[in-house]
Amino acid sequence: MALRVYVCRVGDVDDEALRPFRVAGVTWPVIVTRTGGQLVAVPGVCPHEDVALWDGELEGGAIICPGHGYAFDLGTGRCKHDAGLELRRYPITVVGDEIWVDLL
Repeated sequence: MALRVYVCRVGDVDDEALRPFRVAGVTWPVIVTRTGGQLVAVPGVCPHEDVALWDGELEGGAIICPGHGYAFDLGTGRCKHDAGLELRRYPITVVGDEIWVDLL
């Protein structure tokens, strides 16, 4: 069973920018961005260590973690530096101009 939560409006999302959105009951914000014309939602924390990913950079379709420079491909979630790490990608549903994500 999915836990679908409202995150933001489509107009709140900037192309190629990391923007965190707080979600009630969730410890870390959800990052929503648009890269390559696609909306992408991911956790706001690095799976390597608890570092805020929204303080990182978006480069070539990947989030670069500011903690240790690990790069996570937003298309797949895979880490380019450690095959054992993956950044979870949340499924997105757009309803009108609202962005909802499935956290579970």
